[in-house]
Amino acid sequence: MQPIIKVENIGKQYTLGDNRQPYLTVRESLMNAARKPLALLRKSNGDAQKQIWALKDVSFEMQAGEVLGLIGRNGAGKSTLLKVLSRITEPTKGKIELYGRVASLLEVGTGFHPELTGRENIFLSGAVLGMTREEIKKQFDEIVAFSEIEKFLDTPVKHYSSGMYTRLAFAVAANMQSEILLVDEVLAVGDAEFQKKCLGKMSDIGSQGRTVIFVSHSMPMILRLCQRVILLSQGEVAADGTPQEVTRKYLSSNLGSPAQRVWDEDNAPGDETARLHSIRVLNEESEVADSIDIRKPITVEVEYFNLKKDSRVTAILHFVNEAGITLFSSNDFTNKNWWNAKREAGKVTARCRIPGNFLAEGQVFILVALGTYNPNIVHGREYDAVSFQVVDKSEGDGVRGECTLEWSGVVRPMLQWDVETEKENFPESFESRL
Repeated sequence: MQPIIKVENIGKQYTLGDNRQPYLTVRESLMNAARKPLALLRKSNGDAQKQIWALKDVSFEMQAGEVLGLIGRNGAGKSTLLKVLSRITEPTKGKIELYGRVASLLEVGTGFHPELTGRENIFLSGAVLGMTREEIKKQFDEIVAFSEIEKFLDTPVKHYSSGMYTRLAFAVAANMQSEILLVDEVLAVGDAEFQKKCLGKMSDIGSQGRTVIFVSHSMPMILRLCQRVILLSQGEVAADGTPQEVTRKYLSSNLGSPAQRVWDEDNAPGDETARLHSIRVLNEESEVADSIDIRKPITVEVEYFNLKKDSRVTAILHFVNEAGITLFSSNDFTNKNWWNAKREAGKVTARCRIPGNFLAEGQVFILVALGTYNPNIVHGREYDAVSFQVVDKSEGDGVRGECTLEWSGVVRPMLQWDVETEKENFPESFESRL
């Protein structure tokens, strides 16, 4: 069968630093021309060190209707690959074959003309895809309904909020008649209801036989939407296989355990106010554990550097299941003594304790962030920083007890029940059944 996407040994090289020259006078130009042979000799030995390969010998094929997830750490080459596939940038080497129209949603702010209205940008985007005006009109109402910005449709998009912009951009990309859709981490923008709506639309697109490449840092979204996953590491394909196999390799890479993550100074998420250092999931014995008995308590330990005296930095955790549903979130200011204490610059260790018989069985992913409030600022954030598996052994003292059927719900608390039996007031019609 003819693949709809064929990528052969793609490489993309960039030059570090800005080599653009300022405008020169005639005198300066003549002097530089005289010095040029000597300058070339001086440069020849240093140029090789200024080159970086964002992609190196990347090869894969996709069939029509396949939904592929693309994952990897920041700087792994994911966005570069999508830009090459979208023909925004040319590869340095290699060959790409695409058999169909490509719609892409790479980041908020690309693809629309800021001076044009939302209505005008819908028609512009369709025209760029090669659609006729009549074809665009057929999809127009569906695009507007999905984006939910009808009353702002004739407003220039430069006046849109990031949420409005993303709604319209996703609606256009998802509803245009393209055979190939490229999506790069846009579902992280917008409210929870919009994200849920986008996920449903992505599922529909895959079932309609369109080919999708989806870049995300969210492993639950990848597991839910994708049939196949490619892991990129330093511009190369590190793994290509089923979502379960590849995400497991990604989460455990360079860690020894998916339940522990330690950053060095060069790649730690954060800014000049605070930086993450580590996060780990600990069992009842204070050991790093990626498998937890549902009946036992869990501790999530976060270490970070508070870099400014008196800054009110707080550690934030979001717990997300395999379906991409946020189970709950918490932060360290719930410890009132800590929140009210005078802050000093230094290394902070914060521990969040979760009781046993609280989480339901299944895989749990943790987003960790550092932030301050009033004004609200996110200093550093890492999606799916660690993960762990909650295991229900179906033993007598657990919530499930001896029941082996599927047990619904995103949490599974051990709640108190009071049960009584009354011997009186028993219906006479039931007595014969005893």
